[in-house]
Formats: sequence, structure tokens, C-alpha cells
Amino acid sequence: MDIDLVFKIAAVGIIVSILNQVLVRSGREEQATMTTLAGLIVVLMILVQRIAALFDLVKTLFEF
Repeated sequence: MDIDLVFKIAAVGIIVSILNQVLVRSGREEQATMTTLAGLIVVLMILVQRIAALFDLVKTLFEF
């Protein structure tokens, strides 16, 4: 497993959690929720790209 992927996901999580805390403490709970959802979408897009690359690799592996 590429350790760079883990660091990217962790960085997104740290940034989103900091933004979430700042927004909640300033009374903007709706924006905090939207920020959390945006971070989740970013991480899911990264994972979908990696899974697509894995499926392509498996497809080329089993082609005859």
C-alpha cells in the first residue's frame, strides 16, 4: 500500500476537523456540516480513483 495515500487522507481529515471546530465555535454549524461533507467527498474521490486503478490492474492481469 502506498503510504502517500494514507498521508493525504490524514491531511484532509486534520484540515476538515480544524475547520469544523473553528466554524462550530463561531456559531456557523451549517457551514461546519458542509465542510465535513466536502472533506468526505474529497476523500471518497481519492479512494474511487485508487479502486478504479486496482480494477484496471486486475482486468489486465486476467486477460488472455
